[in-house]
Amino acid sequence: MSVINNFDHLLDSVRQLEKPCRVAVVCADDEATREACEKAASEGWITPLYTTEKVLADAAAQAVAWVREGKADAILKGLINTDILLRACLNKETGILPKGNVLTHFACAEIKRLRRLLFFTDAAVIPYPTLVQRTAQLEYAVRLCHAFGIKEPRVSLVHCTEHANPKIFPFTEDYQVLKEMARDGKFGPCIVDGPLDLKTSLNLAALREKHIDSPLQGRSDVILFPDIEAGNVFYKTLTLLAPQTRMACMLEGTLAPVALTSRADSAETKYLSLALIAQALSARC
Repeated sequence: MSVINNFDHLLDSVRQLEKPCRVAVVCADDEATREACEKAASEGWITPLYTTEKVLADAAAQAVAWVREGKADAILKGLINTDILLRACLNKETGILPKGNVLTHFACAEIKRLRRLLFFTDAAVIPYPTLVQRTAQLEYAVRLCHAFGIKEPRVSLVHCTEHANPKIFPFTEDYQVLKEMARDGKFGPCIVDGPLDLKTSLNLAALREKHIDSPLQGRSDVILFPDIEAGNVFYKTLTLLAPQTRMACMLEGTLAPVALTSRADSAETKYLSLALIAQALSARC
């Protein structure tokens, strides 16, 4: 398949799916969620299944049950608090997170000055990732990029400087381990480097100005943030100060992909998040 470089290419791809993705829509009580679902359904690439329970926790449990029963392929968060939906997904007896899997959040951004989509994690779920969690994030990131036709994803392990300092920043020691794992082929075809700051991760000129030799060459496809604070600030900065940026979000690690948008997100963001999970799901089949 050809590389999906922007959301228009993504929509072209999901519109060609052989069968629609069955999406359990949790609490479609807002106009944005309904509009996104109706548009995607009218184009033939999703079949929305709306929860009927009136109590929020019951609605979340209903959607999760549909996934476990094979009645739904994915979930879309509507007008419901994230923590309520997460509790249903994480329930040890009735949830959809397999034992040993790591739940993490991925965002996909179409930034005007970049000629590619940018994936980043984690802006919403894991506060301070452990090495095990970072390893899972990297595995999911590479798999997601492969679903978008990126044969050798470039992954940047971001930090505020380009120097590993385990004494002050212990997580940079994990970065060295992840790079070794990538070189050993643990994640399949990919290029992993870091620590790098955000600018040198995405800009070749900045990389050269700092005289840094990185195989990423300022063209990262994926940003792994050191913690939720950095990831969330980046996410909110894009949505506030770069209004032309289009965004989609999902949870990875669950039995079925979950489009985890904010209750305040636009219909377009919810619509694009549906496309994101449909594309991710197609690669799992």
